Amino acid sequence: MTQDLTRRAVCTLGGGLALTAMAGGVQAEGAAPVADTRYGRVRGYVDRDIKVFKGVRYGADTSTRRFRPPQTPAPWSGITDATAYGHASPQKSAEPDQSEDCLFLNVWTPALADRGGRPVMVYVHGGAHANGSGSSPLYDGAALCRRGDVVVLTLNHRLNVFGYSGLGQLLGGEFAASGSIGNLDLILALEWVRDNIANFGGDPANVTVFGQSGGGGKLVTLMAMPRAAGLYHRVITMSGQHVTAMGPQHAELRMRRFLDHLGLTADRAAELATLPSGRLVEALQMADPLEKGGIYFHSVMDHHTLPRHPFVPDAPRESGHIPMIIGNTHDEFGGGAAGGPGAPEITWDNIAPRLAPEFVLDLNAQYVVDWYRARFPKMTPREVFVAAATCGRSRPGHLIQAEERAKLNGPTWMYQLDFASPVEPWRGAYHGFDIGLAFDNVDKPEAKANVGQDARKVAEAMSETFIAFARTGDPNNAAIPRWDRYTLPQRTTMIFDVDSRSENDPRADERRLFQTAPFLKQGT
Repeated sequence: MTQDLTRRAVCTLGGGLALTAMAGGVQAEGAAPVADTRYGRVRGYVDRDIKVFKGVRYGADTSTRRFRPPQTPAPWSGITDATAYGHASPQKSAEPDQSEDCLFLNVWTPALADRGGRPVMVYVHGGAHANGSGSSPLYDGAALCRRGDVVVLTLNHRLNVFGYSGLGQLLGGEFAASGSIGNLDLILALEWVRDNIANFGGDPANVTVFGQSGGGGKLVTLMAMPRAAGLYHRVITMSGQHVTAMGPQHAELRMRRFLDHLGLTADRAAELATLPSGRLVEALQMADPLEKGGIYFHSVMDHHTLPRHPFVPDAPRESGHIPMIIGNTHDEFGGGAAGGPGAPEITWDNIAPRLAPEFVLDLNAQYVVDWYRARFPKMTPREVFVAAATCGRSRPGHLIQAEERAKLNGPTWMYQLDFASPVEPWRGAYHGFDIGLAFDNVDKPEAKANVGQDARKVAEAMSETFIAFARTGDPNNAAIPRWDRYTLPQRTTMIFDVDSRSENDPRADERRLFQTAPFLKQGT
């Protein structure tokens, strides 16, 4: 396994004593922990009082099984080093150490094989379905372990065309499930948890899956996949607003365009399985006339592996009984398309054409801008852009999920993060800002939270809430006010802020606007 050059050097001393020097000057000393898995033994390291295992293999190398379901790893003899993160999936981002041999997970635990029965919290990273890994410093699980006596896992899986292609529609057979391969990787990881986590001090019968953005979207997809049933017991989505998957015809058309980028016709689609992975990544980076930023692949409803859309026309009944928290941030578009210092200014003259592409539906952007200006006359053009894009693109999916589960009387809680970044206040409570707070990692520079009293207070509230939910299936705890379930028409929502509070139907006017806005087409 390629060692991560930025994280640590591990020196094994006589008698099994290990000294670990990690990034940021943090040091840990003590006996290197060794854990048993079904496939062999792994040796990690100690981060102060937490035992850490990185780059633990949960699946076999996928390079010889591209676009096909994952397989369990071959057993190994001896003790395998687990002190460095594993490879990330091939992708067009700058994520380091990419390889198709990417089915690795990471574990943080207070103790090993002590029958502790700790809640298990499995985090699925964001980056849409295209980019990312489980190796970000923001996802370090040590702080959550210390705060709540839980076991935390992060993981890597196949992404973009490697994990969510439309080849099933073109080739069938062994490629029939290719539109959900990345999700099948997640299921294999959860099966690893079921079979091995007791050796790491966790309870396989109490597994919470949580994820942000695309990670949350993958989790709501798992909620509609029969093969995932019984492998998880609670769900937390953070800005994971997905309600539909790609239909099979759409997936096929997208795949044909991708083949065009490679100079291949549909009858040569099988050649994708043997082309160098770099060529596929290059094709992902090519401009596409129908999609800005290149062709985007995500979960395919193939009627078999994924038999239905996650939340259309309703919530999946097979997971309706599972407790779920659905969250979003107040300013999902506080970065990105809204720009920042030095970016082109948003003005009243250019806001409508800049806003229109951000809506999922073909809405009348000028009508939306005029509506905001009439109701919120003190808002600047940039503030209107952020609010309208958030409520017109990101928030509707969360509301659909919560409302459809409420109709099933499924145990559901909804939150909104209002606490804004003290480091980048112009971004507000932006997309992804809740990650560092939920992991209690506000001391890390990547959190953009600063290590102040306010940030620590919000981090305590969010992390204690996630831990309480993982432990009992109910998020209520001493760090927040009473939080009732999401029901109709109350729409109770926890507002996480310096002084967190519970509100019924926050931003109700904006919700109603975008529930009627599909009738406001461009030019009408």
